[in-house]
Amino acid sequence: MDAPRQTRDRARQLRRSLTLPEVLLWQALRQRGLKGARFRRQHPLGPYILDFYCDAARLAVEIDGSSHEAPDQARHDARRTDWLSRRDVAVLRIPARDVLTDLPGVLERIGLRLER
Repeated sequence: MDAPRQTRDRARQLRRSLTLPEVLLWQALRQRGLKGARFRRQHPLGPYILDFYCDAARLAVEIDGSSHEAPDQARHDARRTDWLSRRDVAVLRIPARDVLTDLPGVLERIGLRLER
């Protein structure tokens, strides 16, 4: 699925400025590091940019910082998840604090979703 040029350009910028939780997770996922699955980071899909995306499993992994607890952001996240679901993309939301405190547990959760 194509993304608008502006979204693709923004994704390129975001790849250069990952947050610490995104860096840690990317180090674990890159080069088929989890169950041989190929993930892309900051992947544009339609009007959205997904933190991590595995096309073979049609799985988006989103790392949510504390800003995602705000009501406006929660509504935006729900609209985005609905949009992706209608295109058969599953969304796994992981709190950033979980990546920082329990990366093996996070990888296990992602691995279980890949097996579905």
